[in-house]
Amino acid sequence: MKSFSIALLFACSLMASTAHAQQDPALFQPGLISDGGVFGLALSPDGQQAFWVQSQGRRVALRIMSSSKVDGVWQTPQVASFSRDTQWKDIDPAISPDGKTLIFQSNRPVPGKPERKGFDIWASSKTESGWGEAYHLGNVINTDASESSASIAANGNIYFMKENEEAAQQSDLYVSRFINGAYQTPENLGSPVNSKERESNPYIAPDESYLIYFSTKPGGYGDVDLYISFREQGKWTEAVNLGQPINSSAAEFCPLVHQGRIYLSRQVKQGDRFTENIYSFPFDAEQYRSRR
Repeated sequence: MKSFSIALLFACSLMASTAHAQQDPALFQPGLISDGGVFGLALSPDGQQAFWVQSQGRRVALRIMSSSKVDGVWQTPQVASFSRDTQWKDIDPAISPDGKTLIFQSNRPVPGKPERKGFDIWASSKTESGWGEAYHLGNVINTDASESSASIAANGNIYFMKENEEAAQQSDLYVSRFINGAYQTPENLGSPVNSKERESNPYIAPDESYLIYFSTKPGGYGDVDLYISFREQGKWTEAVNLGQPINSSAAEFCPLVHQGRIYLSRQVKQGDRFTENIYSFPFDAEQYRSRR
């Protein structure tokens, strides 16, 4: 009986440690990519190419980096072909579910509008030789306000954050629908997704069945937490906090769901600098549906 109890105790301990390990964050490519000054991961559908933002722990210079897998090994990062002009800030890459389009945001000059106060949404198309020249998505989806943190669904609809021009340090989530080859006037997602606080960094599921985003509303684990809302009968449900260990006392942002994992950026402020890295966790959106 004693040996059975010891064996049972060992088995339970092993199960507990395994469950805990499954919840532990995995630092994405430590040293090579996650070096303390990066955020905003994008992955190609096959997981063979990665894009992210190099911040160097500040917001003075921001550019998009890229790496590809060769024989299962990530290669030395390079500046993305469309992000080589260092006088502009490029952020928040996202790849369409079909892998043919990459969208990002930039404060580079817009045709007819040489002076930009904030960010606009730009895109690059995949070609046989790589990624093409960046092009502006036009002045319907983009406005005089700052648009950023864009995510694209399988049907081409783009979900993004737009700064609130009437309230400093506030922003809402919008969608611009892709109809007949053109982006339409952005629609505010409204309540219960948006609140009087700051909502940003949306990730839209390819089929638009759920939305993950950050909010600064009270009651979270840190100043900025990730939440999930489901689309049911054409309406968004009350958002659910993703909880620990995904959220923490630090700031979580830039979510991405890819092949059964959620990737996120985690930021810790230290004086006038940030420590920013990319982490991932096992993830199943459906487990949050019953928590509403």
